Amino acid sequence: MTERAAAAHETDRHGPRLGEFVAMMAALMAVNALAIDSMLPALPAIGEALNVSEDNRRQLVITAYLVGFGGAQLLYGPISDRLGRKTILTVSLLFYGLFAIASGLATSFEMLLGARFVQGVSAAATRVLVVSIVRDRYSGSQMARLMSLVFIVFMIVPVLAPAFGQAVLAVASWRFIFIGLGVYCATVLAWALIRLPETHMPENRRPLSIRHIGDAIGTTLSHRLSIGNTIALTLVMGGLFGFINSIQQIVFDVFGRADLMAWVFAGIAGPMALSSWLNSRIVERIGSRRIMLWALGVFTSFAALHLAIVAFHGETLLAFVLLQSLTMASFGLISANLGAVAMEPLGHIAGTASSVQGMITTVGGSLVGLAIGQSFNGTTVPFLLGFTLCGLAALGIALWTNRPEETMPGSIIDLPE
Repeated sequence: MTERAAAAHETDRHGPRLGEFVAMMAALMAVNALAIDSMLPALPAIGEALNVSEDNRRQLVITAYLVGFGGAQLLYGPISDRLGRKTILTVSLLFYGLFAIASGLATSFEMLLGARFVQGVSAAATRVLVVSIVRDRYSGSQMARLMSLVFIVFMIVPVLAPAFGQAVLAVASWRFIFIGLGVYCATVLAWALIRLPETHMPENRRPLSIRHIGDAIGTTLSHRLSIGNTIALTLVMGGLFGFINSIQQIVFDVFGRADLMAWVFAGIAGPMALSSWLNSRIVERIGSRRIMLWALGVFTSFAALHLAIVAFHGETLLAFVLLQSLTMASFGLISANLGAVAMEPLGHIAGTASSVQGMITTVGGSLVGLAIGQSFNGTTVPFLLGFTLCGLAALGIALWTNRPEETMPGSIIDLPE
């Protein structure tokens, strides 16, 4: 029996079958995506209701969540390595639902930002635990393949989330978007409680001590494959968060088509799901290293081409969607492979490693994305310049990190013969 078949068999015996397992992991990750993307059409309404006069300041509704989401990840890894995954997941989802409701009841912008921050802190567990649960059962290219399958399902959410937000706004207040988040969270929590087993066995638990946590963090930060690929992923995520921060103002203000917000977002995000599916089909044959380096090159090339076209010729909304979708299509080939390569040498400290890497990519990416978003000046040029610079830097770091002389026999980053 192959390693992948054995892992799938183990999943079947001790929990949901592979298809349900992938769907559940995607649903858990979607808790985070919904909390971000469903807000986008509602930002003007939130600003008007809570007396936020400066358009760029409304982006803090997204950033406050992301900072909480990123910073708290460092807590969940060590705790889950000691106590197991399921208990931590249950508690965090309960708090996520409570603070989603609190966000919907906010009477001031400051109260909303505070509730969003704590909601992000609660949601941080889903990012850490999904990666840890998958790593508990899979490794190497098999992990990259499974994460790609998770991303295929997960990426449906960013496509649909703005449409959900827009549909709510058509019949009710923006506050009901947060109520919807609470209902979704309760549904996923019930599913996980009933069907998800504990994947971190007692014999693999690590002591919850400063020394052991420090050793695990030190290993994560000092291992070349871990830290190099994490920084590269942080820069790519910075571009993604810059897109999320800017897209509402681009569609509303640059092109004047608020009515097309959901369709524009779907047209750009949809190819990301397709590239995740493609990655799941080819990663075990071609190798994670080769795929993500080529994808980073394509990502950067299309971003630079888009910037040049805008700078010299301008663009229509249709051209923007086409060029941006070609750029974002590479994301599905980049994120799963960079993440899997970064985690490959750290299976023995998967929870802590996932939390450290997640904190770096989310906090760092959200700050880069905030800088891109705050540079919005009524055109798409600052956004596209930020995208291009992030791609160039990420490609350079990835090439340096994954040099052939650094590979080891049997490693995920070995190139196929």
